[in-house]
Amino acid sequence: MSPIRIGQGIDVHAFEAGDHLMICGVKIPFNQGFKAHSDGDVALHALCDAILGAAGLGDIGHHFPDTDAEWAGADSAMLLNKVIDAASEAGWVTSNCDLTIVAQAPRLAPHIEAMRLRVAELLGLPRNAVNIKATTSEHLGFTGRKEGVAAFAVCLLQAK
Repeated sequence: MSPIRIGQGIDVHAFEAGDHLMICGVKIPFNQGFKAHSDGDVALHALCDAILGAAGLGDIGHHFPDTDAEWAGADSAMLLNKVIDAASEAGWVTSNCDLTIVAQAPRLAPHIEAMRLRVAELLGLPRNAVNIKATTSEHLGFTGRKEGVAAFAVCLLQAK
């Protein structure tokens, strides 16, 4: 077994009626919510996929299918905890992660530090091992039309 592995994940969710978004485990006030089976936290979902991929454990849809009522309305922080446990059982621990969130709206810059601290807390990592960036798509595509949000995650796992 290699002593390190890298994984990447991507997730997207459309907007629907609501009054907030969950992104990186942080409640962000907004005039819409995410259309999703769980709480729709695109960033934590992408991070779950990155960790699962690096550990060779499939993807989030395999572990938490949106056809299973057990996961309806699930807190994505809880899903991430289950993914961390699965990776640990497979002999891996997360070393660091880097997330990029693509959203024309809402403006995420005021929330970046809270998101970074929350992800670090969830992963049991120091703040400087977690990086979170937000960008727009310059009014292009579904994110640019303010129809939803996309998130990309990369993580490095180390053998325990």
